[in-house]
Amino acid sequence: MNMNFPKLVLPDIVDLSNIDVYIANGGYEMYRQIIKLTPDEVTNEVKKSRLRGRGGAGFPTGLKWTFMPKGNDKPKYLAVNGDESEPGSFKDRQIFEHNPHQLIEGILIAGYAMGMKAAYIYIRGEYHRWVKLMQKAIDDAYSRGFIGTKMKDTFGNEYTMDIYVHKGAGAYICGEETSLMNSIEGWRGYPRYKPPFPAQFGLWGMPTTVNNVETITNVPAIFKITADEYLKIGATTHPGTLLFGVSGHINKPGVYELPTGTPLKEIIYNVCDGVLNGKKIKAVIPGGSSMPPLTAEEVEVALMDEDSLAKMGTHIGTGGIMVMDEDTDLVKITKRIAHFYHHESCGQCTPCREGTGWMEKILDRILKSEATSKDLDLLVSVANNIEGRTICALGDAAAWPVRGFVTKFRDEFEKRIKPDHSFVAPNVVHGRRNTASTLVFKEI
Repeated sequence: MNMNFPKLVLPDIVDLSNIDVYIANGGYEMYRQIIKLTPDEVTNEVKKSRLRGRGGAGFPTGLKWTFMPKGNDKPKYLAVNGDESEPGSFKDRQIFEHNPHQLIEGILIAGYAMGMKAAYIYIRGEYHRWVKLMQKAIDDAYSRGFIGTKMKDTFGNEYTMDIYVHKGAGAYICGEETSLMNSIEGWRGYPRYKPPFPAQFGLWGMPTTVNNVETITNVPAIFKITADEYLKIGATTHPGTLLFGVSGHINKPGVYELPTGTPLKEIIYNVCDGVLNGKKIKAVIPGGSSMPPLTAEEVEVALMDEDSLAKMGTHIGTGGIMVMDEDTDLVKITKRIAHFYHHESCGQCTPCREGTGWMEKILDRILKSEATSKDLDLLVSVANNIEGRTICALGDAAAWPVRGFVTKFRDEFEKRIKPDHSFVAPNVVHGRRNTASTLVFKEI
């Protein structure tokens, strides 16, 4: 496997989280260079790189930046999404811990390009340690004049911005961009109807752009190697590197930065030294718990970029690769995933609020061998009726893995159901059994 590519996010530099080490290795120099360009030139370079969002949706970052209104008549904000509550995803906390200043520099570049007044880094509520680490990095950057009003003296430019860490509300739904904004404002994490979109009506009703932590951290690297060189890394339609969080039945779990388009088989067997105890693969979720699974046969040919996976009926998501060996009980896995999304549904939309509960109940019946084959069809039907019928994508996130496991591994579910048969119930007349006639009922 060819591993000769630029390490964009986590270079092999000891103690890179230390601001002095970061500066010694060229830190904040990209920002110093880009403020010689116009904001439009900065945005156009990001557009040229075809950087896509690393939070799950894969939307073109530069294009999103162009949605921000021009002019200074209103304050504008950047919301950096580090909620990372997707089961199977644990990449952003590596940036908070090992490379926070590249994230800060990326925020400064994005802020300059869009004329932002301030940025809010929204970090998962359970990430107590990483909240403190990120706050320490921001405090150090303030003390050196890289953030805040001292920027004018440090960089010789009139542009200034502030950066704040906001500890999350401990809810998965707050990873959705409009719920995140509500949470920052102090409200309950309910998704908002769109339109209006955040670029028109975001934080406190002001224009706002929401980008993922890993997305923003890529920005300084793009300017360091140029967009033309960035385009040469990884898949043509999804260039650059990704942070893959590999977990499950694997010998070397962890976070690995690799080019997009890397074969999934190479990640599992070459990078992570294969499956535990030499067992065979039964299934792999390629992008966090909300993504439809891949079968062992699909794993053999899967390439880890959005467009390649989309052709196989799944998505790159957050890059959280969850490996399941031949002994895995996929019915239990599906039930556990369904329970998570049922628990985390905010309850605002009826299809999600009710449908996630129905899916969990049906799966519980299957696990107890109290269901019939009709329940499997009902499970898929419920998933189909949740997808695309909710304000935010949590409904889709709940439906996709359930439908994927049931359709691709139906034989596993069939083994857990009871025979679908008729039984004879006696006809009772005046309290006595009438043996002359019977009524046939379908068991339910």
